[in-house]
Amino acid sequence: MPSGFRDWPWPLQALAYVGLAIVLVLAGLYVPGSPLQSIRTQLESAQAELKPLESDVQSLRVYKQRRAELEADMDALQKQLATLQTIVPEEKQADQFILMVQRAAASSGVTIRTLTAKPVAQKPYYFEMPFEIEADGPYYSVLDFFSKLGRLSRIINVGDLKLDGMSGKNAGSKFHQVAGTSVGGTFTITTFFTSAAQDQAAPAATGAAKGKR
Repeated sequence: MPSGFRDWPWPLQALAYVGLAIVLVLAGLYVPGSPLQSIRTQLESAQAELKPLESDVQSLRVYKQRRAELEADMDALQKQLATLQTIVPEEKQADQFILMVQRAAASSGVTIRTLTAKPVAQKPYYFEMPFEIEADGPYYSVLDFFSKLGRLSRIINVGDLKLDGMSGKNAGSKFHQVAGTSVGGTFTITTFFTSAAQDQAAPAATGAAKGKR
């Protein structure tokens, strides 16, 4: 009969070692104060803290996507606002507007004889800035001029149109007229702006803008 562990058959020794290893592992896992139990407790605590953080991260991803969408919307609105400010600016910009009109007339072959600013009219959300114009030129040039006014960057309304034929009037005119001038008269062009100016009413009698071709 075997007297010691070393005299046991090797299968029994192997089984004993396996059993001892299991006991040691279980002791490390469940015995209070053991290093394995401490690490296991820390791991469980970290996992418990990780779960709400993962939930927060998921929520933040939704906000991140929403932020990107809002930034894209803001960029689109800013571009739209810039376009609207070009069409209907905040300030009068009267000098720039007059230059735009004069260039359109010159490129069409129309001569502006006088350009007189009229009082600014205040509306609920904007201001109307009208100008009375006296001009003449060939018939189709005048049509082209009105067409170009409609394509300018600012909104322009044309009203009070009074054009007459120039036949028989050229000789007595005090202005030099381009060849082919056939119509002339007066009309009012009105543009718009949005901000209240310090002087809301432009002088009714400004210096007339006169030009010769």
